[in-house]
Amino acid sequence: KGAITFEKVEVKFRLDERGMPLDVYLKENKDSNKLIEEFMLLANRKVAEFVGKKLLEQTGKEHPFVYRVHDTPVTEKVDNFALFASRFGHKVNTRSDRDIAHSLNKLMKDIKGTKEQNVLEQLAIRTMSKAIYTTDNIGHYGLAFDFYTHFTSPIRRYPDVMVHRLLDHYLSKGKPANADDIEEQCKHSTEMEIKASEAERASIKFKQAQYLMGREGEIFDGMISGVTEWGIYVELVDSKCEGLIRV
Repeated sequence: KGAITFEKVEVKFRLDERGMPLDVYLKENKDSNKLIEEFMLLANRKVAEFVGKKLLEQTGKEHPFVYRVHDTPVTEKVDNFALFASRFGHKVNTRSDRDIAHSLNKLMKDIKGTKEQNVLEQLAIRTMSKAIYTTDNIGHYGLAFDFYTHFTSPIRRYPDVMVHRLLDHYLSKGKPANADDIEEQCKHSTEMEIKASEAERASIKFKQAQYLMGREGEIFDGMISGVTEWGIYVELVDSKCEGLIRV
């Protein structure tokens, strides 16, 4: 129905007893993982629909809630990406937001196994807006859902705990909660999520650097993963370690 699928590669490490990386491997996304993911998406969507749509129909009142929303891509970024992809002979239809989604999905399939796959996947992800938590439900562009929330991971994500509490409150016929209070918590949760993902990225880069210590002078296969005016970024094929080669 127009959801965009990006295959995200997760880097994992085998460590020795001192925490030093012995080996780098990529986490495989199997059919069982995809099945669980579908169930999670469905559960998250149904909970958001219940509060955002059903309760409104039943009571005629808005019930403030925590939504996970994703805005449409920035036109300028998409246009730049379409121009870059066209140099490899790929067409991205930018007529409407839905056309962009369908076009990106087709592109992701077309570039599988090509030399430009890596760089185009990275750039396509960067054209997307970032998903956030908010009480203002504008829908989720990337998933093509009108209603979406985070409900399935209350053990490790605080917004899910908020969702469980609000759902329980509304199922018990509780009054609509204070929207300003929830919005403030949503804003805080988004900020913390950004910090957490930055820390995760930094920890992976740190372990990759440790893995390469003492291997100076060895020759590896690499892919160009980014180009700037100060040089090119290269990602090693086996370990996904990335570094800059200056101009």
